[in-house]
Amino acid sequence: MRLSTSSFKFTARGPAMGKRALVHSKPARTFLVLAMMLGVLSFVGMADAVHGTAAFELEGDAVNGVAAGDDWDNVCHEVTITNDPGNVVPDQCAGAGDTAGATATSWANDGPLNASIFTGGGSKDFIDVNQWAWKDEAGGLPDKSNLLHSFAARYSLPKNATTCPAPAASTTCEVLYFGSDRYDNSGDAQQGFWFFKNEIGFGTNSVGGGTGFTGTHANGDLLVISDFSNGGTVSTITVYKWDSTCKKTAGTCAEANLRQLATSTTAKCHPGLVNTDGFCGVVNPADGAVAPWTTFTDKSGSSSYLNGELFEGGINLSQLGLADQCFSSVLSETRTSTSPTAVLKDFVLGGFGSCDTTLVTTPKTGATPPGTIPSAGLSIGTGSVTAKDTAVLTVSGVSTWSGDMDFYLCGPIATGTCTTGGKKIGPAIAVTNATPQPIPSAAANITSVGRYCWRGVFTSGTNGVPNAEDSSSGECFTVVPVTPTLDTLAVATPVAFGQPVQDNATLSGTATQPGTNGAETAYPTIDATNGAPAGGKITFTLLKSDCTALATGTGTNPQDVTVSGNGTYGPVSFTPDAPGTYHWKAQYHPATGDPNNVGSTHNAACDDPDESVVVNAAPTAMTTRQFVFPQDKTVITAPAGGNLTGSVIFKLYEAATAGNPADANCQANGDTVGAGGLLYKEGPLAVSGASPQSVTTNNTTVRVPSDATLFWRVTYTSTNANQLGSSSICLESTALTYSGNDSNIAIP
Repeated sequence: MRLSTSSFKFTARGPAMGKRALVHSKPARTFLVLAMMLGVLSFVGMADAVHGTAAFELEGDAVNGVAAGDDWDNVCHEVTITNDPGNVVPDQCAGAGDTAGATATSWANDGPLNASIFTGGGSKDFIDVNQWAWKDEAGGLPDKSNLLHSFAARYSLPKNATTCPAPAASTTCEVLYFGSDRYDNSGDAQQGFWFFKNEIGFGTNSVGGGTGFTGTHANGDLLVISDFSNGGTVSTITVYKWDSTCKKTAGTCAEANLRQLATSTTAKCHPGLVNTDGFCGVVNPADGAVAPWTTFTDKSGSSSYLNGELFEGGINLSQLGLADQCFSSVLSETRTSTSPTAVLKDFVLGGFGSCDTTLVTTPKTGATPPGTIPSAGLSIGTGSVTAKDTAVLTVSGVSTWSGDMDFYLCGPIATGTCTTGGKKIGPAIAVTNATPQPIPSAAANITSVGRYCWRGVFTSGTNGVPNAEDSSSGECFTVVPVTPTLDTLAVATPVAFGQPVQDNATLSGTATQPGTNGAETAYPTIDATNGAPAGGKITFTLLKSDCTALATGTGTNPQDVTVSGNGTYGPVSFTPDAPGTYHWKAQYHPATGDPNNVGSTHNAACDDPDESVVVNAAPTAMTTRQFVFPQDKTVITAPAGGNLTGSVIFKLYEAATAGNPADANCQANGDTVGAGGLLYKEGPLAVSGASPQSVTTNNTTVRVPSDATLFWRVTYTSTNANQLGSSSICLESTALTYSGNDSNIAIP
């Protein structure tokens, strides 16, 4: 079993990401594998070598000394103790402290000799990884090519034109330090370090007489080849990049697929070195340098380094234009020569703290700056509301990166999230590591209530930096309808019975109906033209005083008025069939299919005095028209002659005509009623009995309704021979004067 262990201090990938088990068929061995990380920066000009940054000691030993910066014992302590709480790796370097701010650290123990060695002639740097072969086999490997440990550390430093240059657009300088120790110092040492963008692992397939690897090269993979000769006095370092378009030429393509980026034969780190190539290396210059980890024992049995057994170096990634890559795996190797066609010998393969991208997006209001959406949701307002998405984009493992942010909005949707599709809101936003966070989207205009969900999509423009997307449930929010205000006011009250009562209603605070013509047909209410004014109707209902029973009478009750947006509607009228107190109630019903407005009712409890009307009982007026039934009474007497016997006739005459005496008609004694002024005649009425006798008229037919002067003529005819008749000849007159007469009153 091989266990590769690295320590990474990235935001999104903690120390656990640096541990993975690689199972082999051979006896268990522990390999602690180098893990490095490259930053994203561009090539710049001359500067001191990386040993001048004061971040790390490159002086040919592994123990933190008087020079400024960390050393490999700090890396060892951090990996095997601080970042290994489960004690998977045996503790080493207990007396040292952690690094002072390294962003990535790795310390690897290769274990027994001749473990994980290359086999077969096809294992060469210019050939793709899937054609390499490895084996575990004792013997057959030169002692000087046997790697025992490898280690690395990365720092993100403030850029400095002299000690740590970086491009003008960058805020940091990315520096990588790496090293190894070997079993024997006899002879020059040629080593290589591969940094792979793809994950590379130990395969189980058979290749070239050995076992293969998983994974393949990707354009941008980095190879550093170092050679120390003459006891470490001469340092040659060459940097290559995997480029599948590269063909072997006399120029920059030293071999197929390998593009040479830089090389130097004077790349030895020392205090006086001014290195324009941005890299250097050094070996321990003399015997006796202490190995701070107990797992080191060289061929001579020493736990201290003999001259040339320890190698360390550094690269200013920014200066060499290598900071725009992220890597998933790293492989350190020994080789027969510095030629890119050299046969590979020993190696250590391990996981790497590759770049990771996390994207967390949060819906916001459409304000500038965006605000928090209330828990109750965004109100649709007058018919549209704006919303934004905000993205917090974190790229770990590299300090300089770029790409595009796109925002999509789906809705209204009842369930789920905006995992696909949606309306793209605004153009792509170019983002870099310098872009202020959070990153707001353009504002989306929403014209319908409902549930909406954003999706944020980051498309990386930097090799090795993965894309990222967030369409989680936290991207969803709601747009809620409005409840319009409905205010009513009854027309003047009270009214007389028989007159109509009336009511007006004022509708305000409505929203327009959902819009259409959005650019995205699947979501036509996003970035759409506002819809029609609020529609529907207002229903007016007149209730009796109990606020329950419908008023009855003339007209329609309830009655509807069609609505088109805010405004005053009415008046409506209804004529109750009984006096009393009545109450108007009004209810707004939105148009069918309009989710933006909620219905509302005014005066549901009949407690608004403005909506109460009174119908008074009808008033009466009285006029009079007098009339009389003229009557007369006569008393007949006789002093002698016995009892009275005979009859009496009553005649009533109207006033004289013009030019005649007042009693002319009466004197004329006409006998036909209706002629000669005769209004009424009654008799003969019988008279009998002892004197005196009285006789009274019983006029029930002749009425006198207006001013008049009337005359009576009464005649008694005696049938007693002893007695004579008598007559009242126009001696009675009656003058009738009426006041306040209403001539329109019919006389019965």
